[in-house]
Amino acid sequence: MNGLIMAGQLLLGLSLLVILHELGHFLAARAFGIKVEKFYLFFDAWGFKLFSFKKGDVEYGVGWLPLGGYVKIAGMIDESMDTEQMALPAQPWEFRSKPAWQRLIVMLGGIIVNVIVGIFIFWMLTFKYGQTYTVNEKLTDGISVGNIGKEIGLQNGDRILAINGSKLIKFEDAISSKVLFDGAQLTVLRDNKTLYVTVPDTILNKISKNDKENFITPRYKMGSISTVLAPDEKADRQSFLDKIFGRKFEKPVYPAYAAGIKPGDSILAVNGKPITFFDQFKEEVAQNKNKQIAISALRKGKPITFNVKVSKEGTVGVAQNFSNMPETAHVDFNFAESLPIGAGMAWSTFVDNAKGIGKMVTGKLSARNISSPIGIAKVYGSTFDWVKFWTLTGLISMALAFMNLLPIPGLDGGHVVFLLIEMVQRKPVSEKVLEKAQIVGFVILICLMVFAFGNDILKSFGK
Repeated sequence: MNGLIMAGQLLLGLSLLVILHELGHFLAARAFGIKVEKFYLFFDAWGFKLFSFKKGDVEYGVGWLPLGGYVKIAGMIDESMDTEQMALPAQPWEFRSKPAWQRLIVMLGGIIVNVIVGIFIFWMLTFKYGQTYTVNEKLTDGISVGNIGKEIGLQNGDRILAINGSKLIKFEDAISSKVLFDGAQLTVLRDNKTLYVTVPDTILNKISKNDKENFITPRYKMGSISTVLAPDEKADRQSFLDKIFGRKFEKPVYPAYAAGIKPGDSILAVNGKPITFFDQFKEEVAQNKNKQIAISALRKGKPITFNVKVSKEGTVGVAQNFSNMPETAHVDFNFAESLPIGAGMAWSTFVDNAKGIGKMVTGKLSARNISSPIGIAKVYGSTFDWVKFWTLTGLISMALAFMNLLPIPGLDGGHVVFLLIEMVQRKPVSEKVLEKAQIVGFVILICLMVFAFGNDILKSFGK
């Protein structure tokens, strides 16, 4: 069921964005009197389709291959590779008969719509929900530092005062792209001394394999236990993939549950060592993988000790009750104020995509970070949340705008490059060159898609 919810959200989000992207091309073409022959969600590869209908001169339909969509524009060399039509004399309603500037607008139509959609989504989210952030100066206990944070020199209890010399107001900015992408310098207060810690611009290679909790989080005092992982019959069943690939199924181990720890217990010490902060508790447990530990706690005011066998991963399966959450601030914006903020969020997403690709090209970011629809579906999650759904859909809209702008033949950006060449040399690029480029681009895109799917499949097996 969880898989169906993830797939459903992905399908809904991508379908909306693909339809709107192709609508951008469609409306631009019609505005210049160019004939559009097909408008499809998904691809009707080899002529197979789920359904279609014709209205006017346009065939509308849904293909069976959910890897995007397309509009077939008359007189244009595109994914349909309709060479027969291109061999006939050019007609006034065809793409190739129109001035280069009009064809350029048609090619940019989908990208422009994706940008508008992304801005609109973030605009409406900002207007509806405002912004809530953790007040950095209220983090009197500083930060909790994971393994990745420790590697660059941060320590538990550090207080981050500034990023690149600018005062840190919102803690969330310390784990944003301005820090993780750009090799920022953090101004840190430690034991009343000011230090400077530089975040390497390759840090995303490590964070992408872990949660951001392995970098830094606000530091929480140890409170009562809110959750104890218990056996779940559905979760304990051997998965279909385990059976197919012959993997040995190991039932999950829940050490805290087996030892008798219950929600509401307040942990005081591990192996006699007093615990003040939750990160101290996690570290003490992690240092005792596959070992027995003694956890001292209070239950309804009475002391009690549990003998717990720590898992091989270094966990016992509990989550604390964050009753002493850091102070947050909330800001609401009116309709007009929300627009520049939403546009800024959309633009930041576009720039982050560009930076990410740039880092992959220069080798500073592993290509293993490329995700297929499988990875995107996991981000949507197995529960439906409208805020999360629209936030992710806005992010993907801006990512689609950027990806389509890449100068790869077959993508909008490839067509734009050839049109710009035509405008400079004042004559069109030969159709033979365009046909060969389209084939090359198609092969590149297929290879990228196979690589992305392979990435996510290997990640699902922990590789």
